[in-house]
This record gives sequence, C-alpha cells and structure tokens, in this order.
Amino acid sequence: MQTLDFLTIIVFTLIILIAGLSFGKQGGDMKSFFAAGGAVPWSISGLSLFMSFFSAGTFVVWGSIAYEWGLVAITIQMAMCISGFLIGAYLAARWKETGALTVAAYLTQRFGKKTQRYYTFIFLVLSLGYTGAFLYPVAKIVNVVTGFDIYYSILFLGAMIMIYTAVGGLWAVVVTDVLQFVILTAAVLIVLPLSLDKAGGLNQFIHDAPETFFHVFNGEYTPWFILAFIGYNTIFIGGNWAYVQRYTSVKDRTSSKKVGYLFGFLYLISPLIWMLPPMIYRVVNPELIGLETEGAYLRMCMDVLPVGMLGLMLGGMIFATASSVNTSLNLAAAVLTNDIYHAIFPDSDQVALMRVARIATLLFGLGTIGVAFMVPLAGGIVEVVLSIGAVTGGALYGPAIWGLFSRRQTGQSILVITGLSLLINLYFKFVSPWLFSFSLDRATEMLLGVFLPLVLLGAYEIFALKRNRESKQYQLYVNRKKPTAKELAASLTSGEIQNNFGIKVLGWAFVSIGTLLFLLGFGASAGRYYMFAMGALILMMGWTMVRSAQKRSDSLTKNKTEQYIHD
Repeated sequence: MQTLDFLTIIVFTLIILIAGLSFGKQGGDMKSFFAAGGAVPWSISGLSLFMSFFSAGTFVVWGSIAYEWGLVAITIQMAMCISGFLIGAYLAARWKETGALTVAAYLTQRFGKKTQRYYTFIFLVLSLGYTGAFLYPVAKIVNVVTGFDIYYSILFLGAMIMIYTAVGGLWAVVVTDVLQFVILTAAVLIVLPLSLDKAGGLNQFIHDAPETFFHVFNGEYTPWFILAFIGYNTIFIGGNWAYVQRYTSVKDRTSSKKVGYLFGFLYLISPLIWMLPPMIYRVVNPELIGLETEGAYLRMCMDVLPVGMLGLMLGGMIFATASSVNTSLNLAAAVLTNDIYHAIFPDSDQVALMRVARIATLLFGLGTIGVAFMVPLAGGIVEVVLSIGAVTGGALYGPAIWGLFSRRQTGQSILVITGLSLLINLYFKFVSPWLFSFSLDRATEMLLGVFLPLVLLGAYEIFALKRNRESKQYQLYVNRKKPTAKELAASLTSGEIQNNFGIKVLGWAFVSIGTLLFLLGFGASAGRYYMFAMGALILMMGWTMVRSAQKRSDSLTKNKTEQYIHD
C-alpha cells in the first residue's frame, strides 16, 4: 500500500464516523436508539440486513472457501436467497405484528419473564462468540493489507465501532451499512474485470483452474450441507435477535416483508460477482495454505487495484465487515437496557436509560474484543463461524420463531427443547470426538443443529394437540394491551422526521464518496473510466437524495406549522 491508499482510508473513515456520530442527537429515547424511530424505509432496512449478514464473512470466510473449493462458495451463498424469500413470505410480518422493541420483549409477552431471562442469558453469552468472530475478519483485513499486528487491529477497530454505535444507535448502524453497500458494489465492479485481466481472461482462468473447481458441490460442502444451510439461515436470519430489528423497525407489515424479499434478491445476484475475485486468485497464486487462504480476497485486490482505490476498497471492507459487529452491539445493549436494567428499575427515565444503553454498548464491545483475540486459537474464522452456527442456531432461534405460529408451546416446553438440543449438539461436537474418536462431518453437524429442535418442537405440538392443550401464556399474549391508532400515528410522524434526517446524511455521504472516487480516477493507471463512471453515478445519487430530503423537510415543517395554527 502507498501513501495515497492510507490517506483514502483516513478520509473514508472520517466520512463513516461523521455520518454515524451525526445521529447522536436523534437517538434521544429508547425507540429512536434501538428501533430508529420504528419507521425506517424498507429499502434502507433491507440493505442494512444484507450488509450485516453479508459482511460477517464474505471477504474472509467465504473468500477462503472460494479460493480452496471454487464454485461451491457461490452455491453456498446463493442458497441464502431461498432463506430471504421464505422470511419475506412467512416470518418478517409476524415479527412486525408483535409490536415488541426486541425479541427479548416478545419472549416476555409470549412466554413470561422467567423464560425471557434464560434466553437472554444464553443469547448474550453466545452473542459474544458471534460478535467476536465478526470482529476478527475486520482485523484480518487490516493485517493482510497493511501488515499491522492483528491484535492491535482488533483493539483499534473495536474501539472505533463501539464509539459510533454507542453515540448514534440503530440509525448510525443502518446508514453506515448502506454507505458500505454502495462503495463495495462500486469497488467490486472495478476489481472483477481487472482480476480477469490479471488471470489472462475468462477462458484462461477456466483452463488453469483445478479440475473440480467448477463443481456445484465440492468437498465437505455436499447437497445435504446446502439443504441444512438453507434451513439454518432461514432460522438464523429469521430469528436472530439482531436481524429481527430490521423487520420491526419499518413502518408496517408490507414493509417488513419487502425487507426479507430484498435480502433474498440481493443474494440471488451478488454471490457470482463477489466470489469470483478469490476464485481467480487461486489461478494467479495457488500457493496459499492453511489460514493464509483467509486473505485470498485481499491479496487479489492488492494485486489489481490502482493506487488510492485499494485504500477505498479496504476502508469499505473494514466497515462492511464491522457492520455485523455494530449490529450485534446495538442489539445486546438493547437487551441489557430494555429487558434487564429497565425490568429491575422500572421507574428510570429516558435520560437514565440512554446513559445505561451507551455504557452497555461499550461494555459488550470490550467483551467482543476479548473473544476476537481467541479466534486464531480455535482454528480460524471458518471453523468458528460454521461451528457456532451449527451448534446453536436452531436451538436458540427456532423455538422463538415457532412461538410466532403456535398456540400450544409454553415457556417450559421451549426452554426444555432449547436445552436438550444444545446438550446433544455439544456432545457430538466436543465429547464424542474426545471419548470415542467419533465426530460428525460438516453436513451432518449442521443438519442435526437445524432440524433436531424443529423435530422436538413438532413432537410437543402433536403431544399438546392430542390432549387439546392451549397455552395460557398464549391467551395472555393475544389479549395484551396494544398501541392505539393515535399512538401509532404519533410514532410514525416521529419516525418520518428521523427518516428524512437519515436520508439527508446518507445523501451528503454519497456526495463525499462519489467526489473521492472521481478524484481518485485521475491518478489511476488502470480502471480509470470505471472509477469515473462509478464516482459520477454515486454523486448523482447523493445529490438527488439531499434535494429530496430538503423538499420533504420543508413539507414536514409546513404541515407541523399548519397543525399548530389549527390546534
């Protein structure tokens, strides 16, 4: 990397931080901080969901699989589109209908406080594992490209993410997610043709690739693995407490469905574009082994991107991967504040709750940094991400999703099923290999983790049906107090004001990034016209958003004045 690359990273970092910190005065209450006012545009929420999930391992986890195994990495990623469409059709609107700020609040309403406390404890412990696993790839990116020590990278990046998430809340998270989506889409459309040129063209790449490189299924990634992966992701994306925020923070059921459909559509078209660079790098440099393969994506970018553009791509990768971290931090803080602290101190005012929310974000962030330090000791990021998902995903999130549809499940039934599923999965993951030298392959491990809880939930459902049992907790849930039409209207008006501010911030950030990309094109030795085109497009998008937000702001001010005069 050259000086211009480092300067570009600094400028991009400042744009992201300013955008995130600008929401400090917008998140003045719990709903603003944790649900972005409850009326986020579905397109922004959908892009944020995509980036929060996509970024967790695209460059490191899936890039490593693409380098080692080839086309199957695209197969795995495209399978996620099925999960997105299923969530849009069946789950997203159900979550919106609960009216709960967090999944923990829904569990309290549906299954009682005791059940909620158990799940909250399990969730917070496991979230440290997930979030630490998400922070590690960010540091890995910096380590591979700059040579900066990976542990110092974890410390620095973790601190920076904590700060803007603690200040700006969910709007800071979703806006920075959208920025990352735009810049990375622009960057990869530049990387891809330059990568193919480096490999000698498409035909030469195909000719030089390993024999089994273009098999739809390869190695341990079998059809059974893909089936289990679809089931796992439907449960994980549809029930993960952090991702559920994307369905509940939009204005209505229809918008929540669109969030799921947009996620599915993006995973239908994006894997082919995103996974080709590390696949091409296998032909360019087939010498990577072990944990070195985690850096294949970055090394391809380093080889082909012009000066300055590499810094912009790296900055985008860092903050895109970090979006999974800030999403989890915001959600964990919501749970700690709304469902633990507020339950203990119900008379706390909004000022006290917001103080606790920001402190909780920082404390959970420190725990995340500690877990990220331990990822290399666990065999690398691929092993950590897939193993945590296989063991815990179905057991933790499946019962809550099932409860959205069931009249018969009780707090006791779902706790027993979660505990039993976790024990069986942990037995086959750790105890059986140690005692009997017997371990499950990747596909069987994931199939067991996904479908065992569903089988147990189904068995209890049949048991309760035959005895004509209906949960008393379900009756209390159905008859709970719901917001009035006036309260909903007031909430949507407040949300519209926040939406308009968010779009304005996003527009000015686009203008800044488009200008930066356009200027970098003048110094580019390769891909100059690609950079000019992308820069001009982003500039126009940004200016259009700023103008639109200004008109909407004037309209809201006029309506508010007229309402004041009328009253």
